[in-house]
Amino acid sequence: MLTLPDTRAVPEPGAELESALAAVEHRLQALGEALRERDAQAIDTHASELHRALANAVHRFAQAARQGGVPANLRRRLVTASGQVAAQRESLARATAALDRAIDVLMPAATGGVYSSQGSTDRNPRGGVVQA
Repeated sequence: MLTLPDTRAVPEPGAELESALAAVEHRLQALGEALRERDAQAIDTHASELHRALANAVHRFAQAARQGGVPANLRRRLVTASGQVAAQRESLARATAALDRAIDVLMPAATGGVYSSQGSTDRNPRGGVVQA
């Protein structure tokens, strides 16, 4: 009887890394689109998915590094993706700071009570006498 070789797909060592990295790149692209569209719900969803994809990729790349290394082309793509994540994080930080400043202008800090132990809160805390 003739036996055929096992033709089940055996993943290449870099195939899992490629898949994990492609997922990160896809999530980065989706998050970038959501940010451009200013779709808060999509931003939240894609940011969570990106977080999961990044965690998976980091895990797989760490395993590959322990077991013999990461192919140079995948390492370069991971560095590029990492740069994109940093750029998006910086963009979000700037947008958040701008929003915080706008809120501070539109809604100034609440003042204390109407009166203090020295009288009205609008009085100069140093007190003193007006000189002419």
